[in-house]
Amino acid sequence: MRNYKSLNNLVGWLVFAIATVTYLLTLEPTASFWDCGEFIACSYKLLVPHPPGAPTFLLLGRIFSLFSFGDVTKVSVLVNTLSALSSSFTVLFLFWSITMLAKKLVLNRPGMHDDRGLEPTFGQTLLVLGAGAVGALAYAFSDSFWFNAVEGEVYAMSSLCTAVVVWIMLKWDNRADEADSDKWLILIAYVIGLSIGVHLLNLLAVPALGFIYYYRRHANPTLLGGIITLVVSSVIVGLILAGIIPGLPSLAGWFEVFFVNSIGLPFNSGLIFFLLLFIGLLWFGFRYSFHTGNRLVNTAMLCLVFILIGYTSYLIVPIRSSYHPTINENDPEDILSFVSYLKREQYGDRPLLYGPQFNAQPIDQVEGAPRYVRKGDKYVVAERRLETIYRDEDKMLIPRLYSSQPDHIYNYKKWVDIQEGVKPTMGQNLAFLFRYQIGHMYWRYFLWNYVGRESDIQQAGVVWPWDASKNGLPERVADSKARNNFYAIPLILGLIGLFFHVRRDGRNAFIVGLLFLFTGIAIVFYLNQPPIEPRERDYTFAGSTFAFAIWIGLGVIGLAEMLRAVIKSDTTRAGVATVLALLAPGLMAAQGWNDHDRSDRYISVDSAKNLLNSCAPNAILFTNGDNDTFPLWYAQEVEGFRTDVRVAVLSYLNTDWYIEQMKRRSYASQPLPISMKSESYTQGTNDYLPYAANPAVSEVNLQEFIQLVDQKSPLLQVSYGEGGPTLTSFPTNKFFLNVDTAAVASTGIIPKDRRKQLVTRMEWDMGKRAIEKKNLVILDMLATNNWKRPIYFSSTVFAADFMNLMPYFQLEGMAYRILPAKDPNYDPKGQDDGFVEKDLMFENLMKKFAYRSLDNPKVYYDENSLRFPSNYRDKLARLAQSYLVAGDKAKAKEIVDKSFAVMPDKSIPYDYYVPQFVPIMVAVGEQQQANQIMDLMTSRAQQALAYYSTHNSSLFDSEITMNLITLQNVYRAADQIKDQQRASKAVELLNQYYPRQQQ
Repeated sequence: MRNYKSLNNLVGWLVFAIATVTYLLTLEPTASFWDCGEFIACSYKLLVPHPPGAPTFLLLGRIFSLFSFGDVTKVSVLVNTLSALSSSFTVLFLFWSITMLAKKLVLNRPGMHDDRGLEPTFGQTLLVLGAGAVGALAYAFSDSFWFNAVEGEVYAMSSLCTAVVVWIMLKWDNRADEADSDKWLILIAYVIGLSIGVHLLNLLAVPALGFIYYYRRHANPTLLGGIITLVVSSVIVGLILAGIIPGLPSLAGWFEVFFVNSIGLPFNSGLIFFLLLFIGLLWFGFRYSFHTGNRLVNTAMLCLVFILIGYTSYLIVPIRSSYHPTINENDPEDILSFVSYLKREQYGDRPLLYGPQFNAQPIDQVEGAPRYVRKGDKYVVAERRLETIYRDEDKMLIPRLYSSQPDHIYNYKKWVDIQEGVKPTMGQNLAFLFRYQIGHMYWRYFLWNYVGRESDIQQAGVVWPWDASKNGLPERVADSKARNNFYAIPLILGLIGLFFHVRRDGRNAFIVGLLFLFTGIAIVFYLNQPPIEPRERDYTFAGSTFAFAIWIGLGVIGLAEMLRAVIKSDTTRAGVATVLALLAPGLMAAQGWNDHDRSDRYISVDSAKNLLNSCAPNAILFTNGDNDTFPLWYAQEVEGFRTDVRVAVLSYLNTDWYIEQMKRRSYASQPLPISMKSESYTQGTNDYLPYAANPAVSEVNLQEFIQLVDQKSPLLQVSYGEGGPTLTSFPTNKFFLNVDTAAVASTGIIPKDRRKQLVTRMEWDMGKRAIEKKNLVILDMLATNNWKRPIYFSSTVFAADFMNLMPYFQLEGMAYRILPAKDPNYDPKGQDDGFVEKDLMFENLMKKFAYRSLDNPKVYYDENSLRFPSNYRDKLARLAQSYLVAGDKAKAKEIVDKSFAVMPDKSIPYDYYVPQFVPIMVAVGEQQQANQIMDLMTSRAQQALAYYSTHNSSLFDSEITMNLITLQNVYRAADQIKDQQRASKAVELLNQYYPRQQQ
């Protein structure tokens, strides 16, 4: 018979193997959406991602990528595997943490002490190991954790760091009386230092660890001692968050500016002096601990040093940035820009304990901290960030209703009865905290993991055991693979474990509870989330579900106690309790497999390559946000795909560092044609140009305008009030650009069928909203490029960024090309932008584009993934319509057939673009299928609108809007083919539900 220790190790590794196999089988084979493409690309070449970076993750990702042995298509799988293994090791350490706590309960030895010498009986061993297996597997199959485990993101490794420090601290508990026990505390410090280079969530475990230390060192703990422990551990977290991470580099930056600017020494001299001084202080601290024999000071000093050793992974950021890599966000190559990078200054901040509410009126702006840049042999102030001052009466404690953005105010009203112009009460403020931030954005996520999830639709709710029926649900919800019902079994088991733990071992229960609260509610309070997010944020709270998984495991022991009166044998009782409890992770695995299996999903990288293939050689492509950009970075940086296309991110073009990078060569792409000097777009200069009408100027020549901006011409300067800022403006909204038609004709960029549309002068209305820096840069390129390089907008870019240039757009795939040819059929009130260049677009969409696995109903596509096939359908429908108008029915039918073959309804559900195909299908003889599509989409929209109109419809504005658009498009299609019956039904439903949407 094996002893307890060997069985504990054996079962732990078996649980690890189950988790590993699960994650590897469901792993995404390429880069996922959101930040994954960026992280994989930056891991592969050690580039500089968005602040604050994740250098520990990048270094390990780089090591994993080396095992591709030159096969770049394997890099993404290997970096994703890093997340998978991080997750399965998290499950392993969780198992061992649960068994350490469970052993205390089973042996009835609560509290903190060394119980390694106690050997449980076989029945007790079985119960302890059953608790560990159930709790660890429940966490392994939890929704949020599993999601993180199969993609190349930092959250899986962050969970590993949390699991490791909890496990180490429990190991220390069993060894605290040994002479060298402090080595475990030093190891924790090192892991915390490394975790800073992954994600800061790990720091929230420190207060719980502090209480393990306090309870172990004090046999008779007191309330005062507990309060002191909580304060000290919280201070430690604060010192790391504010003192070490940004504090030390900030202090080094102050020394650097002083030594260079005031003393006149060369660059980096202040940094060197600071390092020497800091090392000297560390030496003095150790010397003091040795001379006094103070073990606590010595241990604290060692912990500080090992945190710093782990933190040194961040040195890769300025080192790599100094080499000007192709991805170099914020350009943090010197100590001052590095501090800004660490502080995430580009994202701004949110009020936490005290600040303005959403109606607060600014009364002043004061200059804040300076931003220095190197110029000559000195640091000069590039700008001083402006800080807005509000009236004291407009401020409040713990402001939750703080954002003045109109969209945020609209969404605040969904949760709290507030009025614009009226200061919210503290009751309303706290109501938003508890209803939205805690209730909707935390408890909803928590219950997703251990009760059930309604669907993958944004704002989806919880499925309770009594919600098993799907009657009346929209098809998109009822048939969603993400609709998982665990019948609250994991929750109930966890509550049993919680109550049993509190009753038998209050101190350890308090520690787990503290971990649960600090990685859950405390994060909610710290984040102060706005009332709407671009995606669900459940991954943030994986630490809280980790803590609850401990109680799920201990619930096995509680269940066994409940069976004691029925089953007398310890072994039988342990076996029965374990088997019954395994129903929880078993049900979670069965329900969650299909919506966490990404093994055949290629949509993100295919969409990136399709967008790049929409562009002519050596093109410039403007993109919008994360999902529009990061997969493209992956395709270019890792797979070397279409590196001739220069991807320019519009939001980044509002920064000087990014514009500077765009003026450098990148692989096969030459520098962008930007004529303005760096002084014209440095941060704080020309951030936005207001409209200041000058009646004497009826229109403005774009080339002359750019020159005047670059020259800081007084003709464009306007002052705002006495002592107010002087800004460069634009005097009229009418712009024009002269076109050298002979030069354009010689380049051959105008297709033969459009040569009559070539204009000698492009004219457009810029509108009266301010021109942002990104718009100014685009206008500069238009004025400077002289049509030498193709310029494109991704079709997903917001229309406001098109600057009303749409009459000069040519649609060539998933991107619009700007050409000096005006579309004679352009309708500013219409929905279709861009002249469809049929033959070129046919070549791209029908021959070059990849649509891998979009026809496979077994592949799970979540709400976000479905947006890209929807875009394909729109462009395919427009292409088919163009051929139909040209009289080529055969080509039109070929395109329609292709669209429904590669994206059938069974795998990619019909969306509101599909009705565009109906008139085309009727024209090419597919009347029956067209009728089926209209009937099906009308039925689905009716069912969805009926559901949302009675189920908290305010949360599902986008769903209601999309279904109304679907009905509108069905009506248009039916009306176009003279099907009055179907058109009337669509109108009837629109009239029934549209007024409700307006109320």
